[in-house]
Amino acid sequence: MPESRPRIHPTAIVGGECQLGEGVEVGPYCVLEGRVKLDDGVRLISHVCLQGPIEIGARTVVYPHSSLGFPPQDVKFKPGHATAGVRIGRDCQLRENVTIHAASKTDAPTRLGDRCFLMVSCHLGHDTRVGDDVTLVNSVLLAGHVEVESNVTMGGSAAVHQFCRIGRLAFVSGLTAVSMDIPPFCISAERNRIQGLNLVGLRRAGVPREQITALRAVFRRAFQVTLPRPEQIAVLEEAADGCPPAREMAEFLRKSKRPIAGGMARPPRSVVVWMQRRLRGEMLEGADDESLDG
Repeated sequence: MPESRPRIHPTAIVGGECQLGEGVEVGPYCVLEGRVKLDDGVRLISHVCLQGPIEIGARTVVYPHSSLGFPPQDVKFKPGHATAGVRIGRDCQLRENVTIHAASKTDAPTRLGDRCFLMVSCHLGHDTRVGDDVTLVNSVLLAGHVEVESNVTMGGSAAVHQFCRIGRLAFVSGLTAVSMDIPPFCISAERNRIQGLNLVGLRRAGVPREQITALRAVFRRAFQVTLPRPEQIAVLEEAADGCPPAREMAEFLRKSKRPIAGGMARPPRSVVVWMQRRLRGEMLEGADDESLDG
C-alpha cells in the first residue's frame, strides 16, 4: 500500500492552519504559512513558499523557488488587508520561480485552472483568472485582472497588460506584447496584432472540418478588413448558426471592454506613428529606418 500520510521534510516549516491531504509531499526548506490547503498527492519539491489563504488541487507539482499566495503588487493593498487568496487546480505543473499573487479583494481568488503547465519564471498578477489546459512558456507575464480562457498557449516572454482578455484556444507568440483583447481561436504576434487563426489548435481540439472552413471565411470578412466592432459582431453572427466558433467570437467581442487587437489590414502602431511624424515634417533626413526599428 502506498504511503497515505503527508511526508514533511525536517527542514520544512508548516504552520498550524495548514491542511494536508493524503500522500502530500513537502520537500526541503519549504515554508507554509496561514490557511494553506493541499489536496491529495500535491508535491512541493523544495524551497517553495506558500502564503494562505491558498488552495492547491490534487496531484499538482510545484518546483523549487516558487512563491504562491503573497500579497498583490497593488499600492492600494496594505499589510493586514483581507484577501480571497489563490486557488490552483488539479494536475498542474508549476516550474521553478513561478509567482502567483493573492487577490486584491475578498470576493474571488486569483485562479489557475486544471491541468495547466507554467514553465520557469511565469508570473500571474493579482485577481488574474486562467482557465483549464493552459500552457505558459518561460517568463510569461500576466498583469493584474487578466483573464486567460481555456486551452490557450502563450510563447516565452509574452506579456499581457492588466484587465486584458485572451480568448479560448488562442495562441500568443513569444515576445508578444498584448494591451488589447485577443479573440478566441486567433494567433497573436508582435504588438496587438492578429495574424490568423490557430488552425492547429482547432484541429487538435476536434472542431469539425466544415466549421473550421466556415470560420476561416468569416475571419477574413471580420478581421482582415478594417471594421468597427458592431460590424465585426454582425459579420460573425451571420455565420453563427452553422459555425459555433463564430458565435463564440461574436460573444467575446460583445463582452470586451478594451479594444480588440487588429488584423493584418491595420498597419502596426510603429508604422502609424512614423507616418504621422512624416506628415508633420518631424522626421530627420536619413532617420527613417532608425525610427521604424525603434
